[in-house]
Amino acid sequence: MSDASQSALGMQLMKTLREIETEVTAFGHSIGVATLDLPSYGAAQAFAHPHVEVAKGLYHYVIVEHVKEQERRSTQCYEDMLYWIFSQLIHNLAFDYELAHRVPDRDGRRIAFPKQIKLMRTLSLELGERMQAHISEILKLAPYDDDPVRALNDCGRVARDVVLAAVSERV
Repeated sequence: MSDASQSALGMQLMKTLREIETEVTAFGHSIGVATLDLPSYGAAQAFAHPHVEVAKGLYHYVIVEHVKEQERRSTQCYEDMLYWIFSQLIHNLAFDYELAHRVPDRDGRRIAFPKQIKLMRTLSLELGERMQAHISEILKLAPYDDDPVRALNDCGRVARDVVLAAVSERV
C-alpha cells in the first residue's frame, strides 16, 4: 500500500528509527535523562541496554543480555513504545529525586510516585494518566506504609548508638 493510500485511509505511518531517536532524545533531555541512558536504535549496543526496532509494521522495544533476547515488546502504537521507553527512565529519575529529598521514617514512594507521574505528564497527558493508573494499581496491592521504614531506621539508629557507645568506651 502506498503512503498516499495509507493517508487516505487514515492509517498512521510508521516513524523511522531516526525520527524516533530524535523525539526520544528531545523528550529525554527535556526531563533530565542522560544520553547514555536512552535506548539505542536498530540493534543491541550494550549489556542489557534496551534498543528500539521498527519492522513488519511494528515498533519493538527489546532488551538483549549475553546475546540472548530477554524481553521483546511489540506494538503498532507509537505511544505504547514511548511509555515502555520512558517508564523505566522516569522511575530511575523519580527515585533519584526521592533519595535527594528523602523524608526520614516515610515510605519513599510518597515522593517518588508523584514525581513519576509529573515527569510522564511532561511528555504527554495521556502518558501521565497511564502512569497514574499503573501507580494506583501498585498502591492497591502495596499501599504506602511508613511503619517498616520507621522500624528499619530505628534498627539503624540503635546499631549506630551501640557502635558509638563502644567507640566512646575505648577512648
